[in-house]
Amino acid sequence: MRRRSSRVGLVLMVAAVALVALVATAAARTTAHSASPITIGWAFDGKGAMAPFDDPALAAAKIRVNQINAKGGVNGRRLQIKTCDTQGNKPAVAKACALKLIGGGANVIFTTCDVDLGAPVIQEAINRGILAVAPCIGTDQMGPKRFGPKGKLAFSFGNVAQDEGSAMAQYAWGHGWHSAALATDGVIVYFKNVVQAFKVRFQQLGGKIVDQETYHSLGGNDVNNVVSRLNNVKADVVVTSTAGAFGALSTLISGMRSAGNDTPVLNSWAGDGTYWLPKSPKVTNYWYVTFASVFGDDPSPAVNKLAKQVHAATGGFITGPAAVDGVVAAIKRAHGSTSGATLAKIMEKFKGVPTLSGKVSFSPKLHTVFGRQYRVIRIQDNKARVVGTVVAKVVAKI
Repeated sequence: MRRRSSRVGLVLMVAAVALVALVATAAARTTAHSASPITIGWAFDGKGAMAPFDDPALAAAKIRVNQINAKGGVNGRRLQIKTCDTQGNKPAVAKACALKLIGGGANVIFTTCDVDLGAPVIQEAINRGILAVAPCIGTDQMGPKRFGPKGKLAFSFGNVAQDEGSAMAQYAWGHGWHSAALATDGVIVYFKNVVQAFKVRFQQLGGKIVDQETYHSLGGNDVNNVVSRLNNVKADVVVTSTAGAFGALSTLISGMRSAGNDTPVLNSWAGDGTYWLPKSPKVTNYWYVTFASVFGDDPSPAVNKLAKQVHAATGGFITGPAAVDGVVAAIKRAHGSTSGATLAKIMEKFKGVPTLSGKVSFSPKLHTVFGRQYRVIRIQDNKARVVGTVVAKVVAKI
C-alpha cells in the first residue's frame, strides 16, 4: 500500500510540475505578446506637393507617440512609427511603400493627405484587413464611397469637406459677407467639394452667389483668365479652396491686388501658412479656416507648444497627433485588439472623442471628421493672426 501511495504521489507531483511549467510558458507567451509594440506604418510624401502637410503631421505624431509611451503606452504596449517616403506620391513608389510597411509588421497604415494620391497605399492596407488612416484627407471618399465594402477600414482625421465648406459659409455670413464669387480649383476632389459645400450652406443662410469660376492649379495656365473675370465682379468675398504649394493661390491673390481689387479672399485649410506668400505685392485681406494656428496665438497652449517644437508651416500638423490619439482610443476600447475590422466598428461610433486637435466624430457614412472647431486666420501685409473660431452647425449635403 505504501509503495502504491508513493507512486501515486510521485505521479501527481510530476503532473503538478508539468502543469505549472505549462501555465508558466503560456503566461510568458502572453506577456511577450502584450509587450510587443503596436506599429504604425506611415507612407508619407517627403518631397512632393503634399510634403508641407505630411512632414509636420508626421513630426508631431512622433512627439505624441513618445508622450504616450512615457505614460506606459497602450494597454502596456509601446507605440512605434515606421516610415516610407513615397517620393511625391508616385503610384508605384507608394504601393511599394505600403507593401514594405505591411511586410514589416504594421498594425495600422497611415497615408498622405489626399485620397487620390493616397489610394495605392489605402488599397493595399484594406485588402489585407488593416486599418488605413489619413491624418488630413478632407473628403467623404475616405471610406466605402470610394473603396467599396473594404472601405469600412479607411478613416481620416481631417475635416470632411462638407463640414469645412459649411463652416466657411457660416463664418462668411456672420461676418457680413452676403454675396460671394466662387473660384474652384478642379485639381483634386477635396478642393471642389469644399466650394460646393460652401455654396449649398451659403445659399441656405440667404447668401447670393454672383459668379462661379474654375481653374486648375497644377499643369494649367487658366488662373490669370479667372483673375481677369473676378476683377470685373462685385462680391463681398471670393471663395476658393486650393493649396499655396500648388502655385495658383499666389497668382490668384497677386492678380487681384495688382489690379486694385481688395475683395476679401476666403480659403480652406489647404491655403494655410505663410510659406507660399510672395514678397511683392504683399498678401492682404486673405482669410482661411484651419485646424490650428502655427503663429503662437492658438487658443490651446498645448497646440502652441507643439507647433513650436515641430516648426509647423500649417495647422495641419495637429492632425498627426490627432490621428494617433484616435487610433489609441479605438485600441483601448477594443481591449488591445489591432484588428482592422474591430477598430473600424469602434471608430464609426466616435462621438466627440477628445484628441489634441479637439473633439472628433465619425459615422457609418462619414469616415472623415465633422463637428470640430476651426480657427479662422487672417493674413494682412503678409502677417497672420487668429481672428476667430467657428464650428459648423450643419454639414451640407452635396
